Amino acid sequence: MKAVRYFGHKDVRVVNDLEKPVPKGDEVLLKIGGAGVCHSDLHIIDEGTVGNLTFTLGHENAGWIEEVGDTVKDYKKGDAVLVYGPWGCGHCKPCQQSKENYCDHQSELGYGGGLGLNGGMAEYMLVPSSRLLVPIFDLDPVIAAPLTDAALTPYSAIKRSLPKLMPDEFVVVIGVGGLGHVAIQILRETSGAAIIACDVTEEKLAFAKELGAAYTVNSKDADAAEQILKITGLKKAKVILDFVGATPTIELGTKIVGMDGDLTIVGLGGGYYQYSMNGLPFGVTMTNPYWGSRTELMEVVGLARQQKIHIEIEKFDLDQANEVYDKMRHGQIKGRAVLVP
Repeated sequence: MKAVRYFGHKDVRVVNDLEKPVPKGDEVLLKIGGAGVCHSDLHIIDEGTVGNLTFTLGHENAGWIEEVGDTVKDYKKGDAVLVYGPWGCGHCKPCQQSKENYCDHQSELGYGGGLGLNGGMAEYMLVPSSRLLVPIFDLDPVIAAPLTDAALTPYSAIKRSLPKLMPDEFVVVIGVGGLGHVAIQILRETSGAAIIACDVTEEKLAFAKELGAAYTVNSKDADAAEQILKITGLKKAKVILDFVGATPTIELGTKIVGMDGDLTIVGLGGGYYQYSMNGLPFGVTMTNPYWGSRTELMEVVGLARQQKIHIEIEKFDLDQANEVYDKMRHGQIKGRAVLVP
């Protein structure tokens, strides 16, 4: 079996000699249709955030059921499914609420397939429990694979703030990349707020306009905050969704968020914020959500099946994995890259 394997810091190789897994109990063997490539992979590869583990990469996975263990119910060979990415214990209170992304035992477990445990950048993937599958019905697994993170993560972040996203408010999306371009579509379909998109290239800002942003601002501009405040007026923006998470974007968010607003930092850019009493308007909530729940992934599938959201993808072979990671490092992927076995 061919797979993209992580062997340690900056060491990723495509191997051809892995044994095809055999499912038992509640395990499910998936024939992979597509595996999304995410910036989180670069944190693992370039920064060694998972230590000295060796495993198959890929945490955005979709495909067709190839074989099931002897206790699996309600799934059969050929069913098209997504793999829910964060794998919890399955028993604690958050897991029972389908929020395995906030499992009480996460510190004792691997984060999920492709994030310390074997993922889906391979011809086949062994999923440890059928509870981690979400049917996609008539969706193409190649196109649907990135829904598991590139759509689920912004959807969950936006859902937290939906009561504040009224038609008389403004929401700012910082970073029109793999997650940000989906966030704009989700906001367009689920909220009434006017969308302001920020990025550092004119190409991505034009893309944001196509997707539904009412306004765009180049966040490299020294007066980016002033440009945004001219749009919002005195009240500023009610919700900021930062899909970069670097210090400059966090600082930008603090300047443009309004009273009782939400400053939501989704990106893993390694930035920091030095809190001070007068640094933020009163009532502001600063959060760093992680992924989303399994039931929210079902809702994301619903949006995709209704053609209300679409992830811009570029397809590559498994053998091109390192080439794709280089493209990502240089900002050369529009939307989401998907590896197709």
